[in-house]
Amino acid sequence: MVGEVRRACAHVARLARHVSIVHEAIAAYAASLPLGAAACDPVPEVNLPGATREQRARFWLTLDAINFGSGWFPTLRKREGRSGYFTIALGLRERFAQRGPWTAQQLAQIDAAEVAAALHQDAAHELIELFALSLRDLGTHVRDQFEGCFQRVVDGAGGSAVALAGQLAAWESFADTSTYGGSPVPFLKRAQIAGADLARAGVATFGDLNRLTMFADNLVPHVLRLDGVLHFEPGLVERIEHGELIAHGSPEEVEIRACALHAVELIAAQRPDGCAAAVDYLLWTRGGQPRYKASPRHRSRCTAY
Repeated sequence: MVGEVRRACAHVARLARHVSIVHEAIAAYAASLPLGAAACDPVPEVNLPGATREQRARFWLTLDAINFGSGWFPTLRKREGRSGYFTIALGLRERFAQRGPWTAQQLAQIDAAEVAAALHQDAAHELIELFALSLRDLGTHVRDQFEGCFQRVVDGAGGSAVALAGQLAAWESFADTSTYGGSPVPFLKRAQIAGADLARAGVATFGDLNRLTMFADNLVPHVLRLDGVLHFEPGLVERIEHGELIAHGSPEEVEIRACALHAVELIAAQRPDGCAAAVDYLLWTRGGQPRYKASPRHRSRCTAY
């Protein structure tokens, strides 16, 4: 499955008309990125200190089931100085810390009002209803297939982040496949990032994290464009800078994600660790710096990212 992600994105990158990789920049860019375990350290403020393994598994699988909606983030009630992701992640963390995690049965029945209350958002917001749908799907799968135990979801992957991604990708709550020129292009952003998150949180030890791809979103492509590794056609840049939504599944949007993913593969191949997930984490973190936040990134309204 992950191999198909790589093959499909490389194919899109070869045919792309709106986005291109600046291949001559890859080697120097790869050499400029730091190495070491810090690239995969967890974000301390999103962790649950003192939580059991089952509680941490519940938290990260729950968060990754709703780790999307960047196209709506400008319309959310954000925490002061916080991005959309951290607004959601910290709201969920506080709910878990104050009231405990939702059980699989509770998630299977959750509604938009309860999600909105936990995240301090408007229950009528379109994104909140999509969150509730995803959480109900997650809860139903964990309840019916794993007897309500989130650890069993992780352990069922047999120590393989790739196997976990393949399992989650079959659930509606983690589905993420587009089409390009009539051919499927799987990205599996959240199905893959779940394994990395669970490993960072100490819930699992996976021996194949370096087989994961980049977690295709809208921030890493933005960083790569501003850093001169990706080139967007001028008309696409103008649309993004004017705040126009780029339709999910459109050729432009698929090319942005696919070319970024393939570029990260090329960068990772130049590094001793060869780990695309580590490169992704470095670039995603870099995207929080003022230079990158000062310029608009593309926005698409979808459940993929």
